[in-house]
Amino acid sequence: QVQLVESGGGLVQAGGSLRLSCAATGRIFSITAMGWYRQAPGKQRELVADIRSGDSTNYADSVKGRFTISRDNAKRTVYLQMNSLKPEDTAVYYCNVDATSEIDYFTEKSYWGQGTQVTVSS
Repeated sequence: QVQLVESGGGLVQAGGSLRLSCAATGRIFSITAMGWYRQAPGKQRELVADIRSGDSTNYADSVKGRFTISRDNAKRTVYLQMNSLKPEDTAVYYCNVDATSEIDYFTEKSYWGQGTQVTVSS
């Protein structure tokens, strides 16, 4: 099965930086896209950034210019560099991967990480 392992969350002061990592493991056939979502208490989960084939990227307006998404295809890992963090960035961040598995390589499935807490103090 496909599993996503996240790391890099923590507590920082406003203006600080964090780097999140998410490694995809298991019997993966092909990865189509990788991205990051976040969910703050009492709020809906929202897209933060994603990266697709051809290395095209997409960012939420609230993080443009501050966050950078990247990936290492050999390691099947996606990163999110977060700079100039604000208190409103506080949330649980979830890694998301769209991929096909070796047992069903015709069907693309969306997989989710366990979430990592990011807390930004003012």
